[in-house]
Amino acid sequence: MAFRSRREVLASLSVAAATLPLLGFSPSVTPEKGPKTVLPPRLKPGDTVGLICPAGAAFSKEVVQITKESMEALGLKVKLGKHVFDRFGYLAGTDQARAEDVNAMFSDKSVQGILAIHGGWGCARLLPLLDYKTIQKNPKALIGYSDITALLLAITAKTGLVTFHGPVGSATWNKFSVDSFRQVLFDASPALFENPKELGDNLTFTKDRITTITPGTARGKLMGGNLTVLTALMGSDYLPLWKDAILFLEDTNEAVYRVDRMFTQLKLAGVLDQVKGVVFGKCSDCEPGKSSYGSLTLEEVLEQHLQPLKVPVYSGAMIGHITHKFTVPVGAEAEMDASAGTIKLLQSAVA
Repeated sequence: MAFRSRREVLASLSVAAATLPLLGFSPSVTPEKGPKTVLPPRLKPGDTVGLICPAGAAFSKEVVQITKESMEALGLKVKLGKHVFDRFGYLAGTDQARAEDVNAMFSDKSVQGILAIHGGWGCARLLPLLDYKTIQKNPKALIGYSDITALLLAITAKTGLVTFHGPVGSATWNKFSVDSFRQVLFDASPALFENPKELGDNLTFTKDRITTITPGTARGKLMGGNLTVLTALMGSDYLPLWKDAILFLEDTNEAVYRVDRMFTQLKLAGVLDQVKGVVFGKCSDCEPGKSSYGSLTLEEVLEQHLQPLKVPVYSGAMIGHITHKFTVPVGAEAEMDASAGTIKLLQSAVA
């Protein structure tokens, strides 16, 4: 994540969200089924996308301008959140201001989609302040990753709205990422997420390889996002149901023992025992040896936690803090093939 590391900010602020006042919203959710799936309208050229900073502050106006130009290059119009340039320490304004921008974009009839400009830290602090009733009544695509995972999971859990783990505005809008973004959000097609296979000058594939940990196929709703953010929400009311889900995860700049600890938390919380399959994307800069605990490899940690589940598992998907990334719909029905290293949507993720 950008700005300060998660470890620093979570250690000092993990209790803050618990002290925030809750909005009165009680969706029709049963422990067994959760809310009914709601598809946001597809994006079309000429639509307006609202730009928000729900987490870290926009330290550079240039980042906002680049985001604006990228959206315009996609044929979209842009509307800036009222508090995009606010700053409260490392946050993009107070919790109330940032939540106000999220709520306002969902209620604004002139806005068809919502894109986070970047991540950082702070989205979890907003969860008690969001107007889930208004969000449910005004479905629209919410897109982002990293700390935005907290918004994606909470909104899907509370309203049933499919959200999108994809590029933030400040990300690299290369052809690969744009093609995935368009296919999912514009074309409304049942996309196939498959890593590119380019030999280049090599005799075999050396880049963006997938590793099959447990072969097989599985069907279920895609649920997941950033591993650190997801585990930080454990025990709260802002996570979706995991039963029969396909869990996808990614992270960045974490020592292997920390990844081990977070998977242990998912295991002890009962999450891993409920899912139909697991897709682990990229964990950039997560090599062992960066601390005195470095002895196991990331591959060994994944195998130790995921092989005993006896469900399909693969790693290496183009999901994470990387330049070329998929736009993955959270809450959409999909089929994964751990042997082929693919995820295929079984339906359009937008209406």
